[in-house]
Amino acid sequence: MKLEQLLTRINYSIVKGSTDIEISDIIYDSRKACPNCLFVCLVGSEADGHTYAQKAVESGAAALLVSKEIEIDGVTVIKVEDTRKALAFASAEYFGNPADELKTIGITGTKGKTTTASMIRSILEKGGYPTGIIGTLGILINDEIIKTANTTPESYEIQKAMRMMIDKGCKAVVMEASSLGLKWHRTDGFIFDYGIFTNFSHDHIGGAEHKDMEEYRECKAMLFRQCTVGIVNIDDENTEQILQNHSCRVETYGFSEQAQLRASNEQLISRPGYLGVEFDLSGKLDMKVDVDIPGKFTVYNALAAIAAALHFNLSKQQIFDGLNEVKVKGRVEAVKVPGDYTLLIDYAHNAVSMENILTTLREYQPNRLVTMFGAGGNRPRDRRYEMGEISGKLSDLSVITEDNSRFENVMDIIEDIKVGINKTGGQYVVVPDRTDAIRYCIENARSGDIIVLAGKGHEDYQDKNGKKTHYDEREVIAEIIGTKEVSV
Repeated sequence: MKLEQLLTRINYSIVKGSTDIEISDIIYDSRKACPNCLFVCLVGSEADGHTYAQKAVESGAAALLVSKEIEIDGVTVIKVEDTRKALAFASAEYFGNPADELKTIGITGTKGKTTTASMIRSILEKGGYPTGIIGTLGILINDEIIKTANTTPESYEIQKAMRMMIDKGCKAVVMEASSLGLKWHRTDGFIFDYGIFTNFSHDHIGGAEHKDMEEYRECKAMLFRQCTVGIVNIDDENTEQILQNHSCRVETYGFSEQAQLRASNEQLISRPGYLGVEFDLSGKLDMKVDVDIPGKFTVYNALAAIAAALHFNLSKQQIFDGLNEVKVKGRVEAVKVPGDYTLLIDYAHNAVSMENILTTLREYQPNRLVTMFGAGGNRPRDRRYEMGEISGKLSDLSVITEDNSRFENVMDIIEDIKVGINKTGGQYVVVPDRTDAIRYCIENARSGDIIVLAGKGHEDYQDKNGKKTHYDEREVIAEIIGTKEVSV
């Protein structure tokens, strides 16, 4: 493809060379530079691509896309104001603007993005719309999962994924638009058909993320200047600020009487192996809804998913079935086991997320709430104290074990957790090996118990002594209970 075509929607100046040259690929990592590629010099919090431009040229780059002055001969140099934004538009051109061929749904919010994305996909696929996902769990296309480094990957990877989805028959894509993804222009290059706001709370502040809550909120608000229809949680106190300077048509959901899509009469559903909610839906659609995921927050996620689904040609039954059968890997994920207790896998790995999930599960009045968890190594010790204290307060029994100890001694981490749990007087046992801890939970389960294996969720590895090894809790459970495969 000609360089001038890649630059079609970009404001640029030619520092040297010509745009009338063939480009083989777009590269932003100098280690992957190849003959005749366009090398984009991204500026990050830790590295500046401009310092690697010479290396890219030596590997065959035919052109450089820069935002700073640079002295390199023998290649075309194109200057733009923001190379990240330019990367998004150039990538969209390179892959043939795939968003034009898909229904695109972006989801932003502090919590609920992954679950809402899975709900939307489940509903749309029930209605005959094959749907891909880009988010925390990776890039999901049909039954294939491609791992990604970030919830919202770089724009080039997003555009590439959407083209792959089209090639494999997808009609829609649901994307988790993280605040950092929006801040770094990873979702630029196209307009979402639908943008969803779930909720807003304190997160991602400090370091290389956001300087304060105002910037964090402003980054999330960017989605509603990049979509045609904005679907927002009217009950969240930040919604008005999220919609500041929006350019989309706005639709609302929530429990409020003012919501265009409303939930009411929510009730918990509980039986061994199934924890969920049911509620009445009114406004834009009247029906009763069942969801196999526990907690009131599930109602909000389901409302967001339904609000998006109403823009597709779907029946009530397809919406009902999609929500009733949705599974989200590692998010209060129920695993079938023999016996009349409930075993869940969840990603909760800090005090806030643990408090949220344990408080929710308490509402189901289990015989015992048993929480198995550890804490990550080479991370602030305060987190361990806090997790121990939360579990001690809310669990009937805590099973303390390992979880990505990295370069730290597992027993040192466990001692820190015990500092927090001992403040509460809560009962606990220490089982350092995670597999042994899971076995302990299963072998000592009692009728009516809810057991949560917290911390790993969708992860399929253990990070120990600087080495990552395969570790999937579903496989561990299957081996313990003597089955070849665990149904979820």
